Amino acid sequence: QVQLVESGGGSVQAGGSLRLSCVASGYTRSIYSMGWFRQAPGKEREGVAVICTGSGSTYYTDSVKGRFTINQDAAKVSLYLQMNSLKPEDTAMYYCGVSDYYCGLDGSDSRYRYWGQGTQVTVSS
Repeated sequence: QVQLVESGGGSVQAGGSLRLSCVASGYTRSIYSMGWFRQAPGKEREGVAVICTGSGSTYYTDSVKGRFTINQDAAKVSLYLQMNSLKPEDTAMYYCGVSDYYCGLDGSDSRYRYWGQGTQVTVSS
């Protein structure tokens, strides 16, 4: 019912910046929260940053606080993640997720129902 398409990933050197985008379509009125989640090889999927569409409240995992900023457009159908001061440990596939009832960093499928295809972020030293 909600489709998500991410873009903006790429390869950068440590200390560089990237801006990820996610565009939602379909029944977007159902969106309660939108967030960014990442998964590196051999690691669990991790909640990176989430925004609650109704209140505008945001959540960040500790490792990205002060470096990453999440925001969305006025129509609340586009999601962005500004990533500054990138580190090699930020290397991962980044996914956009949507929940219709929950807002938080728990990225389990029970919480976030809709997912994009992912965009790769690679940070070299």
